[in-house]
Amino acid sequence: MRKQILNIFTAALVGGGVALGVVKIYEKQTPQKETIIQDQPVRFSSNSQMNVMAPGAVDFTFAAERTTSGVVHIKTYRDVQVQQYYSPFDDLFRDFFGNRYQPQQRPQGESQQQRAGSGSGVIITADGYIATNNHVVEGADKVEVVLDDRRRYDAEVIGKDPTTDLALLKINEQELPFIEFGNSDELKIGEWVLAVGNPFDLTSTVTAGIVSAKARNINILRGKTNMAIESFIQTDAAVNPGNSGGALVNLDGKLVGINSAIASPTGAYAGYSFAIPEAIVKKVTTDLLKYGQVQRALLGVSIADVTAELAEEKKLDNVNGVYVAGTVEGGSADEAGIEEGDVIIAIQNQKVNTSSELQEAVARHQPGDKLKITVIRDGKKKEVETTLKNKLGNTDIVKRDEESVVEVLGSKFQPLTKEEKKKFDVNSGVKIVELGEGKFKNAGMKKGFIILSVDRKQVETPADVIDIMSNKTGGILIEGMYPTGQKAYYAIGW
Repeated sequence: MRKQILNIFTAALVGGGVALGVVKIYEKQTPQKETIIQDQPVRFSSNSQMNVMAPGAVDFTFAAERTTSGVVHIKTYRDVQVQQYYSPFDDLFRDFFGNRYQPQQRPQGESQQQRAGSGSGVIITADGYIATNNHVVEGADKVEVVLDDRRRYDAEVIGKDPTTDLALLKINEQELPFIEFGNSDELKIGEWVLAVGNPFDLTSTVTAGIVSAKARNINILRGKTNMAIESFIQTDAAVNPGNSGGALVNLDGKLVGINSAIASPTGAYAGYSFAIPEAIVKKVTTDLLKYGQVQRALLGVSIADVTAELAEEKKLDNVNGVYVAGTVEGGSADEAGIEEGDVIIAIQNQKVNTSSELQEAVARHQPGDKLKITVIRDGKKKEVETTLKNKLGNTDIVKRDEESVVEVLGSKFQPLTKEEKKKFDVNSGVKIVELGEGKFKNAGMKKGFIILSVDRKQVETPADVIDIMSNKTGGILIEGMYPTGQKAYYAIGW
């Protein structure tokens, strides 16, 4: 009897162990299911769940805790005019139904409605200065900032720079949490970074990824301005609509970029995102704060990446550097002796191998700064020094009203050379070297027109043209001539 009981107990124990083993195997093979309820429509990125540990057990919590309170939600509003009117059938319906007819009240005339957009921003000072993208606030009549703790403020737009897609805002508050600037130059390919922002109005969202590439040009700003500077940090951190203007930070929680764009066939994140490097962000926001206008330094060259095809065509020794396709007469490069056909390989001893790297290297500087440029000419290395100029052709600080005049005129100018003055028998003059949409084109001027006087005052430099027009109202008389010798006069409403 005792033996029979022992056998039964043993069988039960083995059976229980087998059953337990089957359950464990089943649990290992079958993922656990969860039900997630959210206000926003979302999609899972895959149909399985895995626990993934970052290589080397990287801890993102320090950077996340240090930065989420320094990123804000930006809401923008634009006033639009809507025409409203009485229905032509109101009187007819009233005659038929009498007092029973109550027409919808639609006062004749115009009324305003507001349409909202949203994005992110980064607090960069404790007294309320916020960096964001230009495209986040572009065209907005009202900008509202919502902090991580849900406090709301109306924001003032201090300045915008379409050429880098950056803008600077200000709210009236003190002792705010802010994100310190890091160093985008020290970022390495493969380094971990975090993107912090407000995608789909989901506030304080943090995603992680690695730096996939640097100095990337994606031609996203070219349609807006021919002076666009694109030298993006490319990452695989998930960035979606609403993240624009948010922070890209390193594992120390320091700002290394402002998230700006994604590469996507659908409009949502599809693998890669792009951020404006800290070096450009810091320069642009400093200029906007100090001058209200970015002080853009220009080298005065047209450039192209050296490809295998270009190297073969131009008989270059290698495919390193940036090819100089031309120089602007009287510009910084021209005065330094840089020639068409030169290959720029370094700026201030920093190697440049793409057009984006060259643009970023120059964009960090102010007009008046001296640069050492290393070029290859006829297979030999040559170093030259140049002084950078602004878009007006000098080294002065460009004021906001002067910048506005340049945009309105839609043209770029260049002083006449000594040879041109002798050829045209004039003592001074400014030539239109580029004619875009604006007042001058609308008046009928053509590229190459030489401005001799503005409002009866002689002009010698582009700055003279801008200065005179900045201080005038009403009609302005432009006198000049074309290279053929034909004189011309244009009246511009101002």
